[in-house]
Amino acid sequence: VQLQASGGGLVQAGGSLRLSCAIFGRTDSINTMAWYRQAPGKQRDLVAGIDYTGRTDYAEFVKGRFTISRDNAKSRVYLQMNSLEPEDTAVYYCNVDVAEPRPSRGSYWGQGTLVTVSS
Repeated sequence: VQLQASGGGLVQAGGSLRLSCAIFGRTDSINTMAWYRQAPGKQRDLVAGIDYTGRTDYAEFVKGRFTISRDNAKSRVYLQMNSLEPEDTAVYYCNVDVAEPRPSRGSYWGQGTLVTVSS
């Protein structure tokens, strides 16, 4: 299973970006899909997650600004980011927790996509 994240870039404060993560490989059932971020010199933090029922969870620092969604048919997970702030500058990583098939079980990470928000 491989993940490929895209959609990062440079944007001014107040702007928007949409991140996309494509999932390659056999994934019959995915428990959760999530986005994390890591700023320079800081730990990697959970930004948002969505489970197989569509239930979502957001970090406090993005609530009301970011929206996570998933397209199971296309094996993609998205992160719509609005009202971006300079503090949102980080490398964003997608993560999936695969349940089935058994050979694919596990947690997988994408390569990361850089988001830079200028003031």
